Amino acid sequence: MDYNDQLDHALNRLHEEGRYRTFIDIERENGNFPHAMWRREDGTQTPISVWCGNDYLGMGQHPKVLAAMHEAIDATGAGSGGTRNISGTTVYHKRLEAELADLHGKESALLFTSAYIANDSTLSTLPKLFPGLIIYSDALNHASMIEGVRRNGGTKRIFRHNDVAHLRELLAADDPSTPKLIAFESVYSMDGDFGPIKEICDLADEFNALTYIDEVHAVGMYGPRGAGVAERDGLMQRIDIINGTLAKAYGVMGGYVAASHKMCDAVRSYAPGFIFTTSLPPAVAAGAAASVAHLKQDQELRERHQLQAKILKMRLKAAGLPIIDHGSHIVPVIVGNPVHTKKLSDMLLSEFGIYVQPINFPTVPRGTERLRFTPSPVHGAQEIDKLVKAMDKLWSHCALNRAELSA
Repeated sequence: MDYNDQLDHALNRLHEEGRYRTFIDIERENGNFPHAMWRREDGTQTPISVWCGNDYLGMGQHPKVLAAMHEAIDATGAGSGGTRNISGTTVYHKRLEAELADLHGKESALLFTSAYIANDSTLSTLPKLFPGLIIYSDALNHASMIEGVRRNGGTKRIFRHNDVAHLRELLAADDPSTPKLIAFESVYSMDGDFGPIKEICDLADEFNALTYIDEVHAVGMYGPRGAGVAERDGLMQRIDIINGTLAKAYGVMGGYVAASHKMCDAVRSYAPGFIFTTSLPPAVAAGAAASVAHLKQDQELRERHQLQAKILKMRLKAAGLPIIDHGSHIVPVIVGNPVHTKKLSDMLLSEFGIYVQPINFPTVPRGTERLRFTPSPVHGAQEIDKLVKAMDKLWSHCALNRAELSA
């Protein structure tokens, strides 16, 4: 085999399908988010506004978060020094886990380097703890959940997205004595729709199944203390394992699961993704803990975030753009063609200084390619007005299905 030819073939296939991903060099400006600088290939810089970031609340620049990180790095240095089992557990990691357990009303929390690793490691470990476990997974679960379920070696059932009746059929068809777990999300990040948490919890009670919820796109933003949609709906205590991230609304990095002390202890003791991974730097843990603690108190910031999302959706609808609106903070505009989506993204950046990355297959199904906007409390009226006018102009005059975008 000619390995270089094979690599060329694989990459060319992505180019031909319009799915080749490119990175845009941007430099965030502390204290000025969502504004940033775009560094072009010729070295020149252009000011832009970021519309596709997951720092949903702007906490990545919050003074309390930065102060906590500076204090920790001055006290401890850069790295953690190893895995949690060897030398990588510090007071900062323990403090963060305590904050997260308190946030979700659970006995314990277990910190990972990302929510992806938390999902993958936990879901792939659970069959070791519960022999014969069947995992019932929503068809649109995140790739990290799919990977954890796929490689755990156990039995899985895939139920149609948010289809509680289909889930019931699958549960009823299996042996009542077999251990079961239902894995789903609270907010699905590509369409912005909500999972039927109460109905799933009711089925879990009826069929004696554990519940596992991914609250990655909800923690910090929903509920009176930011614990997520399950807290908002008064259902948090009915969930056995809660997965969350520190890299989105909390503005830092890392992921976690929150559960009973025994559950966290068992995952800690058996999950290779936890055991063999160097822990987060203490400064990152310190910043995340400060962010979690602050957002437990800052309901006003959450309300401003929801208001900005509602305003943006209302403006885009008024312009006649095909958005998906399930009532969450996520604002997808469906384009339906990977080449057109990339072209539109490029034109927004080069002509209007608006940065939003195209979302293509396999992240979303073919034919549903989109631009996914993530408004924040620091996207003001001026930024929203500029975005809506730019989208309206490109959609109307460049016509996604016309020659300019097909060129």
